[in-house]
Amino acid sequence: MSTAVRTGLEALPARGLEQMRGRRVGLVSHAAAVNRAFRSAAEALRDAPGVELTVLFGPEHGLAAVAQDLERVASQRDALTGLPVVSLYGDGADSLMPAAEHLRGLDVLVIDLVDVGSRYYTFQATMLYCLQAAGPAGLDVMILDRPNPLGGLAVEGPTLAFDGFPREGPRSGGFTSFVGAWPMPVRHGLTMGELATMYHARLGLSNRLEVVRCEGWRRDVLFPQTGLPWVMPSPNMPTFDTALVYPGMCLIEGTNLSEGRGTTRPFELVGFPGIDAGRLVRSLRGEGLPGVTFRPAWFKPTFQKHAGRTCGGCQLHVTDPVAFHPVRTGLAVLAALRREAGAGFAWRSEPYEFVSDRPAIDLLFGSDRERLALEEGRGWREIAAAWESEEARFGEERRAFLLYE
Repeated sequence: MSTAVRTGLEALPARGLEQMRGRRVGLVSHAAAVNRAFRSAAEALRDAPGVELTVLFGPEHGLAAVAQDLERVASQRDALTGLPVVSLYGDGADSLMPAAEHLRGLDVLVIDLVDVGSRYYTFQATMLYCLQAAGPAGLDVMILDRPNPLGGLAVEGPTLAFDGFPREGPRSGGFTSFVGAWPMPVRHGLTMGELATMYHARLGLSNRLEVVRCEGWRRDVLFPQTGLPWVMPSPNMPTFDTALVYPGMCLIEGTNLSEGRGTTRPFELVGFPGIDAGRLVRSLRGEGLPGVTFRPAWFKPTFQKHAGRTCGGCQLHVTDPVAFHPVRTGLAVLAALRREAGAGFAWRSEPYEFVSDRPAIDLLFGSDRERLALEEGRGWREIAAAWESEEARFGEERRAFLLYE
């Protein structure tokens, strides 16, 4: 059954547009941020009477969401609106935050980004860095909120090991990175507006933050029940099914195993050349993981890892999205694939999201705890048991920032 949900973009004319009239506006957004008529946030603000939209900021994958992961995006001019676009994913970590000269002359920074509810999906980190940049500039910030596609109840996964709040913006000290910008579990169960409220309060920022809330969304509502259109926010997030498994299956990205990039089912298909798909699936089916089943699968990526080579592995099929535990499932799949790949397995060693002194898997997990435990041969249940207190702690911490029933 669908729920009549309206996004912050759709609620804006009645609940926030007046505050932008006569003011110079910058917009942080991308092609996925559309209304029910499939008009983008950039078009809506450009055409709003009395609003002077002057510059656009594009996150990772670019304003048009065409760049692949880790692919640098150049600043350019938007073909749709004709406005200049400042890339927030350039040649180095400094590019992740708007520079002072890009904000000069603006009165308000509006953010409308489609998130998928996972700590390492980088749009919420971009939003955090924009908040940090806007504070010293004295800019008001307005978040056009959207539902968390995974709902707002469940919290799951390890919390990022953290040595202090990131008051200076992007940095790679400790385990902090673009895929781990805040000490929270992998699946946080918050909307972008709720995250912004938490970030703003915890950082003690003095500039004004306003969240234009969704209308009609409840925390127990998953994306298919919202009635909203799915527009892929990045090239490898084509469907809600992808978003559902992503909090766990993105861990495969920290290895030399294929996470299915270069196929039509990224993150649902995982594997490695030479793996016995049948044996892998028999092993995974025996783990008793709730809300999911596994099918033996073979696939040939067209680009990135193992391009042109046949990989044996599995496809995840989520049978009960509410019972499904994506991060624990991802850990179990990683452990099984690592075992099946044998001597061919390796942790990803190339620089990852502008960090070269930590392996990618540690940045994704948020510490080296899980990697070391896997190398010691510990089972996934024992490893995940350490998450329970962290999940409970964050579940309590976030209560002060919840905006929806």
